[in-house]
Amino acid sequence: MTERAARTPAAGYALALIVLLLAGCASGPRGGRDGGPAQAPSDLGQLQDAQPRVETIRSSGGTAKPYTVLGRSYMPITDDRPFRESGLASWYGTKFHAQSTASGEPYDMYAMTAAHKTLPLPSYVRVRNPANGREAIVRVNDRGPFHEDRVIDLSYAAAYKLDLLRGVAPVEIERITNEEIRAGNWQRDGGAAIVVAANGPADVPVPSAMVVPVVATARAEPSALAALPPLDVANDAPGAGFWVQLGAFSQPGGASSLREQAARDLPVLATQLKVFSERGLYRVQAGPFTSREAAQGTADQLRASLQLSPLVLERR
Repeated sequence: MTERAARTPAAGYALALIVLLLAGCASGPRGGRDGGPAQAPSDLGQLQDAQPRVETIRSSGGTAKPYTVLGRSYMPITDDRPFRESGLASWYGTKFHAQSTASGEPYDMYAMTAAHKTLPLPSYVRVRNPANGREAIVRVNDRGPFHEDRVIDLSYAAAYKLDLLRGVAPVEIERITNEEIRAGNWQRDGGAAIVVAANGPADVPVPSAMVVPVVATARAEPSALAALPPLDVANDAPGAGFWVQLGAFSQPGGASSLREQAARDLPVLATQLKVFSERGLYRVQAGPFTSREAAQGTADQLRASLQLSPLVLERR
């Protein structure tokens, strides 16, 4: 599957392939075998997501060939299909840094990459940590993890961004297809992930992968919205700082309804709730906040009161 495997004598090919795959996609730190660096780079927190681009999907040979590891057979995907999966994520670090991956590329623990058992190599995947709402886009260029209960092996940097360095943890993954990349509709809020709330009579359908339902509530009484300024849709991008995005709509009516609902449930936010018009969508955001922690606290409150999955975005 890689140049290194191809140079292995035929008699030892199967064993060498297993060793290569396991070495290239080992799970997160355990038993002292692997771990993070003694001191992480100071700018690791500023690392940007992998930027999806159209890359050729191999339909035969190389990383598209069926393979067997530890008695289990795997059939790689060879077309541009959507793919979603939930399960446990692990990560790999210093022990495998600079070693060859299944795609033949060197593993870089500081790059936003990952390993998957069957996705085309390469593929771009959006990974979400449901425990904190953090998301990251990674480029899958390796095979693994070869544990039945795990669905993806993240690079050290990706695990750092998702706050998963403490060990194996649940994640949700979604492949970004070449078709989506060509159309440009993989982006959420100019490259940052958003939540699209399908709500309001004038809304047009949105892709199911982007829908988070909003629980309907009775329209707020005027007294409950006294602190809410009149709706003034801003055509400018939000200012610098941390923002909490509640939802995005194709029509202003849905955005206005969600804004009022949030103001009724959390009156302290009323003066910070704004609607921005960007690229044909009306985005409901609260902010700006001076720190990620403050924004995350608000997001947690909104999640509990509105049963949404709001996301924290940083604007610079």
